[in-house]
Amino acid sequence: MKLGRESAYAIEGLLMLAGKRFGTPILLRDIAASRGVPRSFLAKIFQKLTRGGIVLSSRGAVRGYALAHRPKEIKVKDILLAIEGPDLLDRCILWSDRCAESNPCPMHHWWKPVKQRVIRELMEQTTLADLAKRAA
Repeated sequence: MKLGRESAYAIEGLLMLAGKRFGTPILLRDIAASRGVPRSFLAKIFQKLTRGGIVLSSRGAVRGYALAHRPKEIKVKDILLAIEGPDLLDRCILWSDRCAESNPCPMHHWWKPVKQRVIRELMEQTTLADLAKRAA
């Protein structure tokens, strides 16, 4: 289960928002600049986060992005699912798209229960607030 750059950039951007007063919209260019993330790439990522209900997008006089929920209410699982898609926990540890129930890799039957138990639990228990504490 590989995570892409999109997930890393999403978490970086969300960490910036988590450090601000809750509900305060921040311009995308400021988020990108603070984390050293390409702005155009971050725009696509934040569209996914908006659709996933992780952030709110504001337009008009006060525009930008704000967290849709308090950091302690945003689970890492929800962030990664919004970015990576619903098949995140079904992906193989070794052969990304070549492994499936119908065509399992040599590790498939050992990895599947571990992934479903340990990785899912870790992602459900870890919140954006936890990540922000660790990053501070």
